[in-house]
Amino acid sequence: MRDLRSLENIGEVVAGELEAAGVPDVEALAREGSIGAAILLRAAGFGVCRSKLSGLEGALRGVRWNLIPPAERAALWSEFESFAR
Repeated sequence: MRDLRSLENIGEVVAGELEAAGVPDVEALAREGSIGAAILLRAAGFGVCRSKLSGLEGALRGVRWNLIPPAERAALWSEFESFAR
């Protein structure tokens, strides 16, 4: 099990939120994907914004969130919103 804090974009606060939401490690985040993890975060009462969702996606890709093209970030957000309503 790899610690979430070892990933790009994941600091202490977001790692703690993910753990509290049932995503305890890198492997669990990979299984859930960025959208699944964001849905779990919201269900656990944590805020999810475009930047946090992009950060989760970037963590999975191993890149800073702002290197994900804007159109891809917008598509992620649209997909998340469709599930989170």
